[in-house]
Amino acid sequence: MHITQLNRECLLHLFSFLDKNSRRNLAKTCHKLLEVFQDPLLWSLLKFHSPVELKKDNFLLGPALKHLSICWYSERVKVCNIEDWMKNSFQKDFCKRHENTVSDFLQAVCNRCPNLLSVTLSGCGHVTDDCILQLLKNCPKLRSLKLENCVRISDQSLEAVTLHGASLRTLHVDFCRNVTRAGLDRVRAKCPSVMLRADRSAGMIPDSKPGKKLMLEKPSRKLVQL
Repeated sequence: MHITQLNRECLLHLFSFLDKNSRRNLAKTCHKLLEVFQDPLLWSLLKFHSPVELKKDNFLLGPALKHLSICWYSERVKVCNIEDWMKNSFQKDFCKRHENTVSDFLQAVCNRCPNLLSVTLSGCGHVTDDCILQLLKNCPKLRSLKLENCVRISDQSLEAVTLHGASLRTLHVDFCRNVTRAGLDRVRAKCPSVMLRADRSAGMIPDSKPGKKLMLEKPSRKLVQL
């Protein structure tokens, strides 16, 4: 029995066990399998582990997407979470290659995936408060938002939660060093139904503002007249 003789339900079940690359390769073999690859029911869950994966054509974004996870664990990608003034020229050049990769991808998600229920972002150093704001505004059904080591996330994202996170039930902002205790307290006060977790966030040293330099105070010398 040839694989193409299986009915649509069986083929969808078969595709569900394959990773994104395998699905795409199988879809190239014939028109019937391409139709299965393009079925929205196949793309309710997406996971990415490298910036390069976001630019491939081995997945589909659409209203069927319910769960999205973008998690970087590579030591090279973690460079983007280092403060700019600590990076050498090689590290800066590397970061520029995918500076807008995640934000552009999330914008596409906002435009095409209004039924999202959960989003997990880990180690995404270039994700901004505006990305989170747009996500909350365009995905009103979002119930779970988990952010880990997203260094550009600040209290502005927490404020966006209080304004646009009506459906949110779980919020994690772990190791986000620019989140403050005041911002967390504001979420707890305005959104008591949200399960909030912020491991090590408010206790970490925040980034200094652009153009602001830390200066060591020199002891003043007083002239004593005799």
